[in-house]
Amino acid sequence: MSIQLRERILFRVLQLIVVVNVIAFSNSKPVLNKPDFPCKPPHFDSYPFCNTSLSISTRAKSLISLLTLQEKIQQLSDNASAIPRLGIPAYEWWSESLHGIASNGPGVNFNGTVSSVTSFPQVLVSAASFNRSLWAMYNLGQAGLTFWAPNINIFRDPRWGRGQETPGEDPMVVSAYAVEFVKSFQGENWKSDDGGIGFGFREKRVLKGFGEESDRGDELMLSACCKHLIAYDLEKWGNFSRYSFNAMITEQDTEDTFQPPFRSCIEQGKASCIMCSYNQVNGVPACLRGDLFQKARNEWGFKGYITSDCDAVATIFEYQNYTKTHEDSAAGVLKADKGKVQEKDIDRALLNLFSVQLRLGLFNGDPRKGKYGKLGPDDVCTSEHKKLALDAARQGIVLLKNDKKFLPLNKNAVSSLAIIGPLVNNISQMGGGYTGIPCSPKSLLRGLEAYVSKTHYASGCHDVPCNSDAGFHEAVRIAKKADFVIVVAGLDLTQETEDRDRVSLLLPGQQMSLVTSVARTSKRPVILVLTGGGPLDVSFAEADSQISSILWIGYPGEAGAKALAEIIFGDFNPGGRLPMTWYPESFTKVPMNDMNMRADSSRQYPGRSYRFYTGTQVYGFGHGLSYTNYSYKFLSAPSELTISASLKAGSDKNILQQTGSRLDYVHIDEVTSCTSLRFHVQISVTNAGDVDGSHVVMLFARVPKVSQGTPEKQLIGFDRVHTVAKGSKEISFGVDPCEQLSIANKHGRRILPLGNHVLMVGELRHSLTIETY
Repeated sequence: MSIQLRERILFRVLQLIVVVNVIAFSNSKPVLNKPDFPCKPPHFDSYPFCNTSLSISTRAKSLISLLTLQEKIQQLSDNASAIPRLGIPAYEWWSESLHGIASNGPGVNFNGTVSSVTSFPQVLVSAASFNRSLWAMYNLGQAGLTFWAPNINIFRDPRWGRGQETPGEDPMVVSAYAVEFVKSFQGENWKSDDGGIGFGFREKRVLKGFGEESDRGDELMLSACCKHLIAYDLEKWGNFSRYSFNAMITEQDTEDTFQPPFRSCIEQGKASCIMCSYNQVNGVPACLRGDLFQKARNEWGFKGYITSDCDAVATIFEYQNYTKTHEDSAAGVLKADKGKVQEKDIDRALLNLFSVQLRLGLFNGDPRKGKYGKLGPDDVCTSEHKKLALDAARQGIVLLKNDKKFLPLNKNAVSSLAIIGPLVNNISQMGGGYTGIPCSPKSLLRGLEAYVSKTHYASGCHDVPCNSDAGFHEAVRIAKKADFVIVVAGLDLTQETEDRDRVSLLLPGQQMSLVTSVARTSKRPVILVLTGGGPLDVSFAEADSQISSILWIGYPGEAGAKALAEIIFGDFNPGGRLPMTWYPESFTKVPMNDMNMRADSSRQYPGRSYRFYTGTQVYGFGHGLSYTNYSYKFLSAPSELTISASLKAGSDKNILQQTGSRLDYVHIDEVTSCTSLRFHVQISVTNAGDVDGSHVVMLFARVPKVSQGTPEKQLIGFDRVHTVAKGSKEISFGVDPCEQLSIANKHGRRILPLGNHVLMVGELRHSLTIETY
């Protein structure tokens, strides 16, 4: 897709998020033709905060100066109170839009003119497409202008119930997703220098902020919120709960795993909100980690407000016993320090809150006369949006197994089809967590029936937990008679969701027995379709010759049924890749509360993610098959780089030079010019088969193991390219060695290893030697 086309589609789709933004300032049900808003006449001419010719900071400070202390306090929760004497309606900050507008937050409802919105695939499925342009285009909906998404926590443990909401386990991929989401969501008012990816109380959320105010001209279309800062990836496991869990993380893991997505979300995405998490981090509640907030503002350039997760301030006292009273918790969050809050702390928080609202245009008068004022219900659930949801599902579905090229099926040669599984005829679970009311949902059964008129359906299990085999007999009966058989198994929100982690990686209940029973009796090998976000140990199916093909569809959204049918019957060539390692059941012996990413053989700890995991796997990160075959060729890449580093007193390099030992690495902050080291890798991608296809190219690097905890390999670039049968495409990856070939040492400092680096794409290898003067 061309940049121009991408931007046109992006802008058109994202405009629709504000279809009923006119209802943002209201606690009542939406009334599209009579919006409530601040700065109406005569207030528009009475107050400086309504004067659009003034700077954002001037307007925000003017508004704050007019408020009483009580009015100020009432603005610090998600449901900010109205200020009638100034003509300011109430405002609900909390709206959710993880993969389309969701009904979770109180700022969203579907009781008005707009009763449904397009439901896109869950984030993990979209991430499986490895398509930056696709990630940037699928947000639309209604409600307020402040949305608390994306979720950019690392999918660290396969049992995590909310892993489905994230872009996966790789910090580079999660960072890329974060940047695309936020820039697109907020209107793409910012561009990175090089276009690359760097690294009250009960039922209320406390909003805060300190530091520099927003610059004039930083207009926002919407406000995105990067959550959950930081190291949040446990719901309820054993005796551990997200409300009290103390995530003990090393400086090394913080620097190269947990922190990069948030840094990218702020530095390059320019997110206008950060959400702090429930858990503690190294003994301190995340919402009291003033060091992280100051780093975000002072080092990463954060301009915006900070919100706690729901009840996260209350949990500091109620669950963690970190403070003596509720008041101490609130004061600590606002100050992220010791001592009670002062009015100046509240004013700093309000400055950031009002600055975001002003940047959104909420104090610019009648929204119907504004930039998006003519948008209405006809701009929601359009054919363009439905096509986009379909394309997102197509690109995210992953073909895990395809023995003897069993798929695709010839739709003209399938006389009958048996479709078996508890989710086959259920549309309620197609979207996963944080989903709204979809426009045109279809069950998997309906999608497949569009290709084969003679179909037979049996649930096999009453539900996903599958605690009884009472329905097996009917499933086996229809499987024996059918020409081809599809079994749908896997997870739904009864198994994985917010506040619920899994304890097993196997298929729930007796689902495995259902699959094998059907496979043993069917005329031909069966096709297994897997649902859900979390990885599954389906090694039994991978090894079973009676199960010819396995497809992972995750939570594919409202168009998932059509996308799956198109792939099974060959109208679309699958090209998705797993954004997460699929571990064997034995991994459940690893304590979920152990946050360490690196393997430790001394305690038989296997590590986590493809970068550090040393155990066996069912499917690896990046695994995904196609109906065609691809080959690669390095067209150009340097074979050696020589770097210059400025010596600092007491540095490792000085010490090594004095002793005459060989230098293994340099600290990044000692490299004279990282910019001068940047280079491009050009690769030719050839489609060697007879089918056109969209293919994900992944460029990895293996760096010299000069420091404890060096990754086995790390992703440094990816792209999705379309190739015709027997055709080739050339692609180019920009590489910044200081960023992409560096690693974190045990102290959390970035170092650039010297010696032989290996660039890898598929089975192809290219050596790159990096030395210093």
